[in-house]
Amino acid sequence: QNLGDHLLTKVFLTACTAYFMFCWTSCFHECAHQTLTSARWISIWFGRLIGTVMFVPYTVYRESHIRHHAFLNKPTDWELWPYADPSCSLTFRRFFVWLDLALGSISAPFIYARIYFHPQSPIHDLAIRRAIRNEFLFMGIFWGTVFTFVTWHGHWPEFTRSWLVPWLIAGVLQTGRKLTEHLGMPSYDPLLGTRTVIGSNWLTRFGTFVNFDIFIHGLHHRHPRVAHNQLRNKMWNYISANPATKYPIYTSYWSATWAMLPFLLNPGSGVNAGAAVPHASKCDDVQDFVADVSNEILSEADLGRIG
Repeated sequence: QNLGDHLLTKVFLTACTAYFMFCWTSCFHECAHQTLTSARWISIWFGRLIGTVMFVPYTVYRESHIRHHAFLNKPTDWELWPYADPSCSLTFRRFFVWLDLALGSISAPFIYARIYFHPQSPIHDLAIRRAIRNEFLFMGIFWGTVFTFVTWHGHWPEFTRSWLVPWLIAGVLQTGRKLTEHLGMPSYDPLLGTRTVIGSNWLTRFGTFVNFDIFIHGLHHRHPRVAHNQLRNKMWNYISANPATKYPIYTSYWSATWAMLPFLLNPGSGVNAGAAVPHASKCDDVQDFVADVSNEILSEADLGRIG
């Protein structure tokens, strides 16, 4: 039997492809912050390319992610719907979290698209809405062409093995990362309301490196404009300056995931995780990422509160 046809070889290559696709989501995240390179236009167009193949238009993701940083764990955190939305019942959240975890590649495009299609969408700028519309149209044309080609030439078995299966696995990994960082966290303070991973073993450090240090999540949420290679040192500065504060920091991603698992039975963040209703923000109409979320947006009454 040819080595390439061996089942273990296929499983290994599928796993590698799936993890590569998962790393795309972290690259996509850097593009949304427009920090992938010093050239802003590269982040925008490369983000549009990745967003097209991931079924998430770049601009719709960027607009959702801007508000995710500004209103972490609050009802206006569109990216953490339905977990941060108090209008979503516990029954619905319990159902949705398992759907989200198993079919993240499908649920994620739906979650992000809500901010554009929802009647109460905060996106009112016509130029931004036009950009999102055009990205949706291009995405439809691109995938319509791909699916037509695959169907016409009868390549669905190959397409399923090489793309569809790894894409679905990558969605599980991405949703697992999202839940690990946010599920069950009540605080609106960026450093206290997210789980941060600073690896003490080579595997976690490698995973952190190839994912643009996104695992150092609390510091990134407080300072969304800080370059990813500066996050570790800046987090240590906060720890040194506040020795009495118990930040939710973990030395491996497995330990952070283990801390999250019980909340799969009671999925929520912010109010849905036991926090009081948030106080009014210093700024409600956020159009871009800020330098310091705590100082520029978060109410002083919510700063430093664990729940």
